[in-house]
Amino acid sequence: MHPYQAHQGRKSSLIANATNSKQKSPAAPIPERSYFEASRRSMDPFEVRIRFTQYLQHLNASVTSANKTAQYALKYRDMDEDLHSCILEQLERNSMNNRANIMYFIEILCDMASREGHQDYVRMIQRDILRVVDAVAPEDGSGAANVKVVRKVLQGLQQKSFLLAQTVTEIEECLKERDTLPDTLMSSPTADGDTNGNLASQNATPRPAKINGGVRLDKKQIEQRIEEDRERHKRLREHIWAVPVGGHEVEFEKLWEETSDLGEDDGILYEEEAMERKEAGKEWREEQRNRLDG
Repeated sequence: MHPYQAHQGRKSSLIANATNSKQKSPAAPIPERSYFEASRRSMDPFEVRIRFTQYLQHLNASVTSANKTAQYALKYRDMDEDLHSCILEQLERNSMNNRANIMYFIEILCDMASREGHQDYVRMIQRDILRVVDAVAPEDGSGAANVKVVRKVLQGLQQKSFLLAQTVTEIEECLKERDTLPDTLMSSPTADGDTNGNLASQNATPRPAKINGGVRLDKKQIEQRIEEDRERHKRLREHIWAVPVGGHEVEFEKLWEETSDLGEDDGILYEEEAMERKEAGKEWREEQRNRLDG
């Protein structure tokens, strides 16, 4: 036999053996999509809680950080009770600025959870809204600078039908007594004197000091708050023309509630405006007639 023919024969037998071995060995099963989702969600509950706490502690005025934190909460929605308790704990433990950031985050979380059909977060916020308000703007005056934040978020939650108007009204009555912010609360402790009239040391670490039931913020906290408020005002101007969910009916109801009742003064005003329009039309016709005659 020719060497080339022998080589071709051995090659054919090797290919045939390889094909038979592939047919005999069972194919490896392809994992389903649910397998990957289960592995992605199989994180230790304690680790989920720790990471969510870190997200809450690092919230700022940007929409990105709030959306990322809300997406994380919805990703592990099966642990919604634990994650909701994390929100309450961080509201009661963190600084005034961080509490304001978490308050803004709550509105975003409710909005995102409602869009994705997970109403449990919304129901828990409705249940604990008084506890949230007490943590963000306590009665002792330590969170007086956050009263405006609370009011703004409550109005947003009411407009999106997450809170009843009666609930918001009752909370507003409680906030009236807490909206007292002395000038000293927003001043730097290094710029004022201490109780003995001596100036604070330049090398001393600034710490919040209680004054008249409130807490005086250090310079770093004040600068951070100013920067975050500036960022939020910029974003508010971008979305000022947004129409709430519900279309024209919601907008009509809002205008109907804000418009005052019709009175005698309104009738007199309408008559005066009608006379002015009539005189303006008469002057315009005379002007056009003179122009054509001329």
